[in-house]
Amino acid sequence: MIGIFGGTFDPVHYGHLRAALELKELFELEHVRLIPCAQPVHRDSPMTTAVQRLEMLQLVTKNQTDLIVDAQELQRAGGSYTFDTLTALRLNYPDVTLLFFVGSDAFNKFTTWFRWQELFDLAHIVVITRPNAELKPLNEFFKMRLTNDKQILKEEFSGRLFFQQITQLAISATAIRGMIAARQNPRFLLPDAVIDYIYQNQLYF
Repeated sequence: MIGIFGGTFDPVHYGHLRAALELKELFELEHVRLIPCAQPVHRDSPMTTAVQRLEMLQLVTKNQTDLIVDAQELQRAGGSYTFDTLTALRLNYPDVTLLFFVGSDAFNKFTTWFRWQELFDLAHIVVITRPNAELKPLNEFFKMRLTNDKQILKEEFSGRLFFQQITQLAISATAIRGMIAARQNPRFLLPDAVIDYIYQNQLYF
């Protein structure tokens, strides 16, 4: 099984990296693909360029074999749609189970996503939850696909909905950008290599 972990990563921080590693172990995945979003369609545009966010990710994963940076969304024109990304991955991995990870806040808006129902034809959808997270009631479409059995995820290539609570670090990319703009030290919230890159390129000031 392969995990798909998308985001703007503006900037990548320990919350992202710890979550990806924990999910890799919880689901016994071959690896997790970190996919930076080029042009979000459901949120504001990132403050940094796609190339800068890709380079920050590459800095922190260069010695990791279980976290792989996938730049496919940065190589496509137009908005970044999960449907296009999962379709491409399914073509590349026709016989491998794919788990697409989505945060609980994003899942609450899932039915507004482009071709959202068809995403279940391409992968299992795993919702990352945290204590006290507020989730909308599931509609019938979701209820039909819901499972709490990880073995089913292994046996089927796609089509299931699974909720997984993980240890989520209270780290926010928005807060980090604010700290940097205020000339505060963001050390220990994100890797030193990323901090050095931010200062060298004068990002978020």
